[in-house]
Amino acid sequence: MSRIRAAFYDPTAARHDIPTYPWRFAPTDLLTRRQLAERGLRPGGQQVVAQVMWRSRRYNAPGGIRVAFLYDVRFALPKRPATPRQLAALAKANAARRTCPDCRKDAGYVLPRHLGICLICAYGPEAVEPMAA
Repeated sequence: MSRIRAAFYDPTAARHDIPTYPWRFAPTDLLTRRQLAERGLRPGGQQVVAQVMWRSRRYNAPGGIRVAFLYDVRFALPKRPATPRQLAALAKANAARRTCPDCRKDAGYVLPRHLGICLICAYGPEAVEPMAA
């Protein structure tokens, strides 16, 4: 095990407040929120059981160290399905993100935030047509 990984290996929580593992060293029954969601689960009110730490130069992490919190899959609950009203609200919000305020047409894609309008209104139809071909 490298020095960096050894610095993050603390399954007994002697150095950190909770058990800590380096990247890809966590037990298989401990999962992140995203991993739980992929399996159709949610933490279900349980506290964080452990954490994974790794060095990263991305996202301006303090000290160059990033953390992902882990939950015990045995205590996870099934995800609650969205209600019809929630699904309707999401559909309405997504339609608003695709509708150009200038021409009032559904662009078929989410409008670029830096433009705020569809590509045809911003650059003209001749600038957009070669991209569609």
